[in-house]
Amino acid sequence: MFQRISIAILIAAACVDFARADSPSVTAVLSNSEATVGETVELQIKVTGPGDARPPEEISIDGLEIHSTGTSRQFEIHNFSTSSSVTYNYTILPLRAGRFTIPPQTVLAGGKILRTPELALNVADVPGQQSTTRPGRSAQGTQSQSTNARDMVFAELIVPKKTAYVGEIVPVQIRMGFDARVHPRLTEPPDITGQGFTSQKLQQSSQNLETINGRPFEVVTFKTAIAAARAGKFEIGPLQAKAQVVVPRRRNAPRSRSPFDLFDLDDPFSDPFFSNPFAQFGERRDVQITSEPVSLEVKPLPPNAPPSFSGAIGSFTMATDAKPKSVQVGDPITVTTTISGRGNFDRVNAPLLEDDRGWHKYPPSSKFKQDDEVGISGTKTFEMVVSPNENKQSLPVLAFSYFDPVKEQYVTLHSEQTAITVQGGAVAPAVAAQPPSSAPATASRGRAAVSNSNKPQDILYQLTEPSRTVASFEPLYTRRGFWVAQSLPLAALFVFAGWKIRRARLDDREARRIGALQHEATELMNKLRRDDASPREYYAEASRVVRLKAALASRNRAVDPNAVDAETASETFKLDTDSRDQLRRLFEKNDEWQYSGTHNSPGEISPENRRDVLELIENLK
Repeated sequence: MFQRISIAILIAAACVDFARADSPSVTAVLSNSEATVGETVELQIKVTGPGDARPPEEISIDGLEIHSTGTSRQFEIHNFSTSSSVTYNYTILPLRAGRFTIPPQTVLAGGKILRTPELALNVADVPGQQSTTRPGRSAQGTQSQSTNARDMVFAELIVPKKTAYVGEIVPVQIRMGFDARVHPRLTEPPDITGQGFTSQKLQQSSQNLETINGRPFEVVTFKTAIAAARAGKFEIGPLQAKAQVVVPRRRNAPRSRSPFDLFDLDDPFSDPFFSNPFAQFGERRDVQITSEPVSLEVKPLPPNAPPSFSGAIGSFTMATDAKPKSVQVGDPITVTTTISGRGNFDRVNAPLLEDDRGWHKYPPSSKFKQDDEVGISGTKTFEMVVSPNENKQSLPVLAFSYFDPVKEQYVTLHSEQTAITVQGGAVAPAVAAQPPSSAPATASRGRAAVSNSNKPQDILYQLTEPSRTVASFEPLYTRRGFWVAQSLPLAALFVFAGWKIRRARLDDREARRIGALQHEATELMNKLRRDDASPREYYAEASRVVRLKAALASRNRAVDPNAVDAETASETFKLDTDSRDQLRRLFEKNDEWQYSGTHNSPGEISPENRRDVLELIENLK
């Protein structure tokens, strides 16, 4: 009886657990509750429980662009009880500042109608007020594609807009996650592949620690911007990068299997290496990181653009200022125009004068100050100098046009009417010649001095006093100083030409002498290679060749071959001890045959001696 009661209690408890597991639930969370205009925020709707779920297809909120970025599924086992969940990811792009409320969304799951909680999002105008991602938050399912390194890395390409216009700057966010236990190292930075668009340089925005699928991940965020070059449908990406991660070395001994192995899913993190990195040595492996591509539809700009449109696309404001506001005719006025906002500032040009009659304008200068990492938001300042050619009451109106992709129309900004004061008229005629009388001339100079002292100093006034230096209309070539100045470089040219001629003659004479010595040495070497010479002739010719070679090898041009002896030749060629002795014996043999009536040597030279002498002479270099 007691046994039957126990079995009944166990069956009832199992039924209760099954009923609880059968009941689906839904939650919703924002990655940040605070953001700035243009800064993307992630919305995740997580449905836990069995059965298929149907999330909201479209979420429409005025002032926010919300697009679906994908889904992910999780399957977990805790104490032999299983649970599954599906996470639906959305990207939110704020278009204006304010407090937005995301109402409860309806989700159909397991035949039941579920509602998400109401969420609030605060959007500020000033960049930099967005809260950073909180460590330890749940971010399941945010990755768009897992790499082949067994869920150790992931990459995500976030493009907040699905449609854009040609030339419009679209912000792009790249999220790359690495399991914190594998000590990642990025070997190749992320690169966005694709055609039909240009991308700006990647800028690393943040790096933080997040919990994904119950594991800590180091998530690195990059920011950039793209602009389409033509209309059509394009695929942005996929994102590609390479990294190295530390994984346990392969072992022959089997290791304990994780609960996932019950379903033939080998979990790499069940290895003891990740719980105790010092238990064994790890090895680095290269992994390829790839994300899913994102579709983007690019529309052409509408026709009939205003004349002041230069290709600027975005949302801008304009402010102008001019200094000075009181000038004379022909004086410069600096007009400073500041254009601020968000868009493609590389196509923002200086505003145009709507009516430039009576004005002379100069090319403007510009400088840009960006307010974010990729240069989408910022301020561009232009300085243009204009000068009135006649009396004017105000500056001409400036016009700047751009295309607003939100309103889908061209917008033209005009500067306010700026009042100025322009004095004076035509340029004053030249001062007449002064009469010869000294008194009137003195009075005229006095009046001119007073007039010049009272003239404003913003520009140079006209000179009315004659110069103290008397100008002469005598032709320049009739003056004596002109011909003296011309004779100096001419004399220097003659001296230089004479020096070059003398140097050429000396070089030619030396070249002829060297050529004669080389010719004589060549002829004597040819004779030495023949065997018909007597010992007296042979040793004379051999010593002569040594003297000629020493004279040619010496850097001193004054060396006479006849004055070269065995010691001089040895020093010239830097011979060793054996070669010095051999060269000394050669000269002694020559002296013996030339100056001694008798000699102790045989009447013929052996082939071995001839070979030794030729070898010695040929090695003199």
